[in-house]
Amino acid sequence: MDVASLARLLREPASMARLAPAEWDVLLRQARHAGLLARLEALARDAGVLPGAPLRVRTRLEAARTDVELHHRLIRWEVTRLRRVLAPLPVVLLKGAAYLHAELPAARGRQFNDVDLLVPAEKLDDVETRLRDAGWRSTLLTAYDDRYYREWSHELPPMAHKDRQVVVDVHHNILPPTGRLRPDARLLLAAARALPGSPLRVLAPEDMVVHCACHLFMSGELHKSLRDLGDLDALVRGFAGGPGFWPTLHERARVLGVERPLYYGLRFAERLLGTPVPAESRRVVARAAPPAPVRAAMDTLVLAAMAPDQPARPRRGKGLARGLLTVRHHWLRMPPLMLARHLVHQALVRRSERG
Repeated sequence: MDVASLARLLREPASMARLAPAEWDVLLRQARHAGLLARLEALARDAGVLPGAPLRVRTRLEAARTDVELHHRLIRWEVTRLRRVLAPLPVVLLKGAAYLHAELPAARGRQFNDVDLLVPAEKLDDVETRLRDAGWRSTLLTAYDDRYYREWSHELPPMAHKDRQVVVDVHHNILPPTGRLRPDARLLLAAARALPGSPLRVLAPEDMVVHCACHLFMSGELHKSLRDLGDLDALVRGFAGGPGFWPTLHERARVLGVERPLYYGLRFAERLLGTPVPAESRRVVARAAPPAPVRAAMDTLVLAAMAPDQPARPRRGKGLARGLLTVRHHWLRMPPLMLARHLVHQALVRRSERG
């Protein structure tokens, strides 16, 4: 099953009713590797497909839903602890934790393993000290990795509580300060919205969409790219009815300097998931499109990289596409000399690990 076929099932879940047992087996394996099992269950349940599915399929999907519901409760509990430790510092929830606490449709069936926070850069030391005093510790093993995060990344080294397994990622921006795109995090923090009855905040709707697009097309987490594209689709569908959403979205992307990631995000969301993008908005985001040869190359690489994993039948083309997009990811994150040093270091590390 290729990415277009899997995307069609996500876009038209009622079509799952026509799957043969062998096709269900392939779908479940691919959805599990893409982090989409619980979301698939929610879509199949809404479409009334589950009662007619094979028993083993229903059992697997219902187990995925139970796992995600349990994990969501754990995340909510973890966030209450973080809220107590960090109050009254300004803290903004990002990505999955934000979707969950803002009760957005994107949270349905959303699998995620960490809590992402955005704090002002000048508060990083205070935040890290408070977390350490409360039992959170860095999960990194090497001094180089620690330096990489602190000097070249947009977040602190990941931290986990000494007694618990949920990882906390503390960000001071949504993209690295060494990269070619450098949004002003102060604008994101200033526009953040308060959660009812909580000192915690989430990004403004348009900024959530922008951040999702940046994460999707500026990070190296390609094995979850279809899941993240589903997030973008759900966010757009949920926010698009708000007054002035589309003009505000375009203006925020322009002010933050991330029009190209938004272009790619909306282009592939519309193409694969049928995300409703008005013609005028399509025209506006097209201004940020790359030259035709680059656009054609990205179309090929992104679709190949989003192909669901099939461990029993690995595709060489998918591996090559993900490798080239990883090179692009690093190229956009670092200037050439820094990138060269980093790649040499990583090569030496891999060589030493091989013995």
